[in-house]
Amino acid sequence: MTARLRALLPDGLAARFALLLAAALLTANLVALILLSTERQRIDREANTAREAERIVALVPAMEALAPHRRAALARDASTRVARISVDPAPLLDRSRSDIRSRGLQARLASLLGGNEVRAAILDRSEIMPRFGDRGPQRGPGAITLSIGLAGSQGAPPAWLNIVSTGGRPGGDGVQGRVFLLVLGLSLLAVLGVGLLSVRQLTRPLSDLAAAARAAGQGDRSIRVPERGARETRQAAAAFNDMQAKIARFEAERLRTLAAVGHDLRTPITSLRIRAEMLDEDDGAPMIRTLDEMAVMANGLVAFAQGSQDVEAVARIELVPFLRRLCDERGAQLAETEPLAVMARPVALTRAIGNLVDNALRYGKAARVEVARSGDSAVIRIDDDGPGIDPARLDQMFEPFVRGDDSRSSETGGAGLGLSIARSIIRAHGGDISLRNRTGGGLRATVSLAVAPGTGRGD
Repeated sequence: MTARLRALLPDGLAARFALLLAAALLTANLVALILLSTERQRIDREANTAREAERIVALVPAMEALAPHRRAALARDASTRVARISVDPAPLLDRSRSDIRSRGLQARLASLLGGNEVRAAILDRSEIMPRFGDRGPQRGPGAITLSIGLAGSQGAPPAWLNIVSTGGRPGGDGVQGRVFLLVLGLSLLAVLGVGLLSVRQLTRPLSDLAAAARAAGQGDRSIRVPERGARETRQAAAAFNDMQAKIARFEAERLRTLAAVGHDLRTPITSLRIRAEMLDEDDGAPMIRTLDEMAVMANGLVAFAQGSQDVEAVARIELVPFLRRLCDERGAQLAETEPLAVMARPVALTRAIGNLVDNALRYGKAARVEVARSGDSAVIRIDDDGPGIDPARLDQMFEPFVRGDDSRSSETGGAGLGLSIARSIIRAHGGDISLRNRTGGGLRATVSLAVAPGTGRGD
């Protein structure tokens, strides 16, 4: 059950806050409505009781001053839609009710009227109609019921003033209820609007931090988060920026070390190769092959460090002419594609895509390039006709010095750094790269990059 309820909750923090705030406001307003309604009913009852008491205190002396045969006419004139008054030979009430309101009303009228006998009861709606029928009021949830003995001339039959009244004011409840609902709706909208604006201000730094963390996970060490918002979010942004700066310094130092090692190895390797060439062919050939492999590794180290340290400016690149030029230079095929643009460093992107095309030509004997749009990404695919790669080793191919071919001879390839360089460059642009074996044979390298802003579907 808990899992089902959790699945119904909105996913976003702002939406959850809005739902919680709306529920809290509705609950608080409904509780307030119940309390106000209860208190209002109590005040209305007390006001009705007081109003009827004043009316009766004025009516009883007038009735007693009239001749008995004229009292019925005055009773009819004094009756209303919410009060029925009659003069009868017998009382409607046998005795007063024992509840607090009834006793209080009876005592108050008895003290104001003096010697008249007063019987009072506060009856529910369910008791009025069965007991009094048409003599009861037409509206109201209950009624003030009174039987008051009237004084008359000597020898006259006893007379009772019987009153059944709700004391209500028809039509008032509906108007006030609509006003309350209007006020409730306006307050709910106002508080929700202010709350959502506040939550948006609070969650925007978190969204920026999440986007920066994704970019950092893809290798972008230049991304920074604006240090704004509440104190906690500013501290989180500052910690992220400090972490990025430290990682960038560490990677820069590592790459400088690799470049220095690769560069420094070139001189002794070249010197040793010259000496090996002076030896007899049988003795020198094995040494020269080993030194050539070492030269490939040293050059690969330098290329890897240089490819990861590019600091050229980012520019808008139209992929079709960019890929056409790259394919023409290398002898690859470019399929008909839709025009797309990305924001990238031109030299770095040339090196990354060029490494993939070179690998396809070297190991797969052919390279076919195509680009298509997938959502907000430009997807570049490079296919070859080679034997493919063992599926268990596909993920390892992006690690430095890992090659599909175990040899490192200058005739079959480099030091196994081409794919690593390509992935570092692509991830530094916020994209990604993957390899998979095609069903019909050969290998497919897939590069995804974010489409540049302003690139339409039909551009």
